Amino acid sequence: MSRIVIFGGHGRVALLLEPLLVSGGHAVTAVIRNPEHGAEVGATGATFVVADVEESGLDRFTDLITGHDAVVWSAGAGGGDPKRTYAIDRDAAIRTMDAAAAAGVRRYVMISWIGSVPDHGVDPESSFFPYADAKLAADEYLRAGDLDWTILCPGMLTFDPPVGRIALDVPGRAEVSRADVAAVIAAVLADDSTIGRTIRFGAGDVEIAEALSIGRRAGD
Repeated sequence: MSRIVIFGGHGRVALLLEPLLVSGGHAVTAVIRNPEHGAEVGATGATFVVADVEESGLDRFTDLITGHDAVVWSAGAGGGDPKRTYAIDRDAAIRTMDAAAAAGVRRYVMISWIGSVPDHGVDPESSFFPYADAKLAADEYLRAGDLDWTILCPGMLTFDPPVGRIALDVPGRAEVSRADVAAVIAAVLADDSTIGRTIRFGAGDVEIAEALSIGRRAGD
């Protein structure tokens, strides 16, 4: 059994991930901002902790992470306010990486987006630019550190039912269901060969475990 802490524990992907991990025998802590969401999170089998990631400092994050075996960053500002986007998607994410290192918790899985590359092409005047810029900064900070990281970059998220199959290295406009993203997160947490890999994926025809194995053999 592993002890896994998920930031953004009431998010749409996280709510699908939590029961997968619990059913796999893991102890899951979901960090949520609104205590009114506690009952919904608790119904997944996870334990919830209330903390505002935007306002939490390094010490608070270290306390939240201490005692776990892995961190999943699935939080996000949800767009809109550029200041808040940078505060959560970049700054808070980076603080959790530093906190994981301080707590001695090496395994860290980042949920990013398929276009998180330096030449993403998002117009600086676009309302989407702060998100693209913040996610790229967080991803690059994680790669530069010495945590046992995996960065997952799914395509556009849908509410389609899970199929359990994906494709790697898909075009930037690819789509994938939130349920399959949750399944990929669970799979990489169970597969140490994904450490040190950035995995870009969308819906496809290859079983998730096999797709991850093919990516490993191909060197991503």
